[in-house]
Amino acid sequence: MIFNLTQVNIAIAKYSYADPEFAGFVDNLDRIYELAEHADGFVWRYVSEDEDAEAKRIFSNDALIFNMSMWKSLQDLRNFIYESDHVQILRKRAAWFVPQDRPTMTLWWQPDGKLPTVAEAKRRLECLAQTGSTADAFTFRDEYEMPEGD
Repeated sequence: MIFNLTQVNIAIAKYSYADPEFAGFVDNLDRIYELAEHADGFVWRYVSEDEDAEAKRIFSNDALIFNMSMWKSLQDLRNFIYESDHVQILRKRAAWFVPQDRPTMTLWWQPDGKLPTVAEAKRRLECLAQTGSTADAFTFRDEYEMPEGD
């Protein structure tokens, strides 16, 4: 069986999308999404037609920013996050998002052909918060290799 690495990250915005203080983030969204979609190892990303209404409802927060994607490997995702122009946006996150006292990002291996849901992403983040890194929800600090399939 083949697996893809799934990542989810959430953030709570300090500003509305229309606020000039948030422009550095909002004005780069399409560019960063396109960069991801053309990156080596990119498989899929969650796209919402309703400004993340489902994620905001499931996480019970109207200021939620939700991002979920799938990658062929840990290294492919790591390269995108830390070796592409994405890192410039990542470095500015403290200016745009409310600090959290619980995990806002997690990784897991998802069977190829099975897309993750927002509810599953929330469950994985809660798992990481409750039990720390496991094969069900981990971080780059405590990586788990792709499972060996049948």
